[in-house]
Amino acid sequence: MILGVEGIRNGFENLAVAKEILAAVQKNGSVGNKENVVIQKQEEFHDLGSVPEPPHVTVGLDEPLRYLKKMLLKGDVSMLVLTATGGCGKTTLAMKFCQDVDVKGKFKENIFFVTVSEHPSSDVEKLYQRIKSQEAGQDLLLVLDDVWSNTVLQKFVELKLRNYKILVTSRSEFPGFGTSYKLKPLGYKDSMTLLRHSAALGDSLSVPEDLLREILKHCKGVPLAITVTGNSLSGQAAESWLSRLEDWRRGSILDYETKLLLCLQSSIDALGDKEPIIRECFMDLVSFPEDQRISAAAFIDMWSELYMLDGDFRSIKNLHELARKGLANLVITRNENMTILDNYYSEHFVRQHDMLRELGIYIAKLDPIEDRKRLIVKIDKLKVLIVTNYGLSPTELSNFNLLESLSNLKRIRLESISIHSITKNLVPLKSLKKISLFMCNMGQAFHNCSIKISDAWPGLEEMNIDYCDDLVELPAELCDLVHMKVLSITNCHQLSCLPEEIGNLKNLDVLRLRSCTELVRLPVSIENLTKLRCLDMYNCFSIRKLPEGIGKMRGLRKINMGECSRLEELPLSVWDLDEQLEEVICDEERKPFWDSFLARDKIKVTKEKSSLNWLEKPQL
Repeated sequence: MILGVEGIRNGFENLAVAKEILAAVQKNGSVGNKENVVIQKQEEFHDLGSVPEPPHVTVGLDEPLRYLKKMLLKGDVSMLVLTATGGCGKTTLAMKFCQDVDVKGKFKENIFFVTVSEHPSSDVEKLYQRIKSQEAGQDLLLVLDDVWSNTVLQKFVELKLRNYKILVTSRSEFPGFGTSYKLKPLGYKDSMTLLRHSAALGDSLSVPEDLLREILKHCKGVPLAITVTGNSLSGQAAESWLSRLEDWRRGSILDYETKLLLCLQSSIDALGDKEPIIRECFMDLVSFPEDQRISAAAFIDMWSELYMLDGDFRSIKNLHELARKGLANLVITRNENMTILDNYYSEHFVRQHDMLRELGIYIAKLDPIEDRKRLIVKIDKLKVLIVTNYGLSPTELSNFNLLESLSNLKRIRLESISIHSITKNLVPLKSLKKISLFMCNMGQAFHNCSIKISDAWPGLEEMNIDYCDDLVELPAELCDLVHMKVLSITNCHQLSCLPEEIGNLKNLDVLRLRSCTELVRLPVSIENLTKLRCLDMYNCFSIRKLPEGIGKMRGLRKINMGECSRLEELPLSVWDLDEQLEEVICDEERKPFWDSFLARDKIKVTKEKSSLNWLEKPQL
């Protein structure tokens, strides 16, 4: 929060008087002993907002520096927010930017640097008043370092000065306040250079290269971790380096590097007591293996039950908040330039930097083992079961029948599991509401089961089948699950047929068939789904026509038929949907099909964009 103190305002009024005195001094040579007051005030003014000197040696900042110069010197960006977790070099880069020859050439003496922190000092208010009184039209650069809240940003933005650029460093993003740029961890070469410099090794071979390499693996490319490690081991024998490495292997780098711990810990402390759920969500990320991308759908299942979140979007909101605060990376692998259609989050993935994961583990270990709620769970209270196989091919599960005793189990998520053996002898789960199968081997799953699936899972309301490549035909037995509200079959590229029995799912609200590229038609019985609100057939490019009776689906409100490139025409019955349809998503070529009878604002044209960013190493 910026302090608006009346005394400061009065001080600046006195400063205006001092300026007049200075003018008189320059004109007349002397104005008694008031000259000393003027000179003192000038010195205070000169120091206000002065730029600190960056470290003598910096690495890995050339490319980020070029980007900052491109955006703030040549572009029309007025504010840029530089983000990363603590210790990644945000402040160092900001200092280096201010000291750059081109930057100083443009802004000259009008470069101001102030550290804001969690509780802004009076210097922030003084600098605000100083800039407010700045002569109009002058190029001006303001660096706000270590910003915790957008309150400060709002105040400076409201000045609306011409030729005014603001560079912000923060651990959080601030949507609506300029462009964001995330600073990446150091690569191996830069990390080694920094480690050798910090430890004063130079080109010395006194510490073996392979030992230095192992040390760097634990530093995760974080400049602060590398620097404090190098400084603490500077001048020591190779045996001391080896001893430190063995200590880290038994525990964590955070057990031994207090400065690094405090720096990272402040990111968690910044959540405060007002965001306890976000803190818990951060800790939940640690439950998953390192260097793995995690489906956001897994967190939806966990958090819906753990924290009683009503609606999948609330879990995604928490992931966005973690990403905004630099505590996780959220990547969407496909972006159709559309709002998310009916809670479809199967293409949202989460990754976490190794150092942040280390922090989460460190915090969790502070509790006694018997009190660690993510480790010790009373099995009869289990509500969510997530089984993930990280191998290269689907694996078999044994003893699945043990789940029968779990009377509270509501959600099951299986990833890269062979399903056939599980479904051959179905386990009765009366409380089961949702099951998700991701990259599973379906085989003859759900065919010739020992008991009817509707008897085993009578309360099932949602089924998700995603990236199950051997699924050719949806088992008709699944259509006995008459309480089903959501059936999502996505990215199953061999699926060619849906059973006519699908019309039995009278309570179905969402039918999602995205990217089932071999699916050639929809069953005629689909017209019986009168409660169906959303039909998503995005990228089903083998479908040539829709069922003639689609107009009988009186509950239909949304249709996504983007990238259905072989769809030749619409049945005449779609005219019966003109008043009830709220949104149709299609590509440019299919848009004329709807133009003749549907209001223009109900038709949205999409262009598919895919992203494989989730394959990359996560950033801090």
